[in-house]
Amino acid sequence: MKRIISFLLVLFTFISCKTSSEAEQKQQLVGITAVSADDFLNSIGVVSSITGRGETLTGTINALKYTGIRFIRCGLEDHVSVADMIDLHNQTDAKIAYGLLSGGTDLTRLLNEAIQLASAGTLLAIEGNNEPNNWGITYKEEAGGRDLSWLPVARLQRDLYMAVKNDPVLRNYPVWNISESGAQTDNVGLQFLTIPAGAGTLMPAGTQYADYANCHNYITHPSWQGLHDNQTWLSASPGLDCPVDGLYKNYGLTWRNQFFGYLLSGISTLPRVTTETGYPIGGEVTEEIQAHLFMNLYLSQFKQGWSHTAIYLLRTRSNETSHESYAFYKIDYTPKQAANYLHNLTAILADNNFITTPGVVNYSIPNQPKTVHDLLLQKSISKFYLVIWGERFTGGSDEVTVNLGKNYRTVNIYDPTIGISALRTLNKISSLKLTMSDHPIIIGIDD
Repeated sequence: MKRIISFLLVLFTFISCKTSSEAEQKQQLVGITAVSADDFLNSIGVVSSITGRGETLTGTINALKYTGIRFIRCGLEDHVSVADMIDLHNQTDAKIAYGLLSGGTDLTRLLNEAIQLASAGTLLAIEGNNEPNNWGITYKEEAGGRDLSWLPVARLQRDLYMAVKNDPVLRNYPVWNISESGAQTDNVGLQFLTIPAGAGTLMPAGTQYADYANCHNYITHPSWQGLHDNQTWLSASPGLDCPVDGLYKNYGLTWRNQFFGYLLSGISTLPRVTTETGYPIGGEVTEEIQAHLFMNLYLSQFKQGWSHTAIYLLRTRSNETSHESYAFYKIDYTPKQAANYLHNLTAILADNNFITTPGVVNYSIPNQPKTVHDLLLQKSISKFYLVIWGERFTGGSDEVTVNLGKNYRTVNIYDPTIGISALRTLNKISSLKLTMSDHPIIIGIDD
């Protein structure tokens, strides 16, 4: 009997190992499906007044052409004309995320101008109020936001959504929610895109606010100051591990008064955008480090599920000169290192055609360090570009091996902190070693 039991145990172990091995082989054969490089590039945005606060149309156009930035987040400002925004789009292909922004309540003007932008192919999305916690509003003669009731903010956002979806020109454009919904003083339900039944909010169940969640998850925060490993990766996280004012604190459990929103299982799949983020130069954050952070930021945001990310700020504004520390450009339009490195990154990955059925690369990074992240992109010319970035901002580096799964004819290695040309070209290889620190390395793969 013991022999039979032993035989059965051995047989079971053999079958289990064989099944596990077959499953592993099947998983390896499946590989990693690429994402369209064009899709990633479309996610790259910036905050700009375009032609206001000392910015000029020519300067903005040149800055976008150089950096490869593909959308601008802006709003109702008296010195920004629809004609200028359309001209900018015609010369750069950049689109406009247009919103009410700080304290704005003029829905009629917003919709009229958005219709003009949409008709010209310039509009990307329509955004609600900017940070009502900092900029209160008065809607239909009722003050709200800041430390007052947020019911006026909620009613304004509801009316904005309804107006967009009832308009024959705008109805197919996405509405982005207000920013800082986590600051609600009373539970008006802005932590939901559509208020579900049983939420217990002041606004009724079924109230629709937006198609996309909207956050200002700056990669530094008063409660998380200084430089950290995984600085951009953690800030982009939709979960509890995000140390800044991120998705969970605005749509899971609101940071101000702890109103319940989405469960963790639902929040991870929530359509989402970031309309402000960044890190100012100062202290240990030099212009060089900021440039590394910004490249990593766009990559981490996209990999973590944010469809669009706007960094604050394109160019220093004449009425806010202290904000130059945030910007890609100085007040005289001299590019800072962040602009130069972004130019290199977008030039290496340049593509203008979306891939509907991307291919697969069976790559792996054995024992991948927690500060090393990867994103497989594919251009419309079929070439793959594997972007690997390090997040060791407290110092040090990691030696990693990248297994490509098979021999490839040509592999080019790029470093956007050095330039746009390949640093090395390797032929007929199936693996390579990299030293990763605090910025991206790009592996161009040609079969």
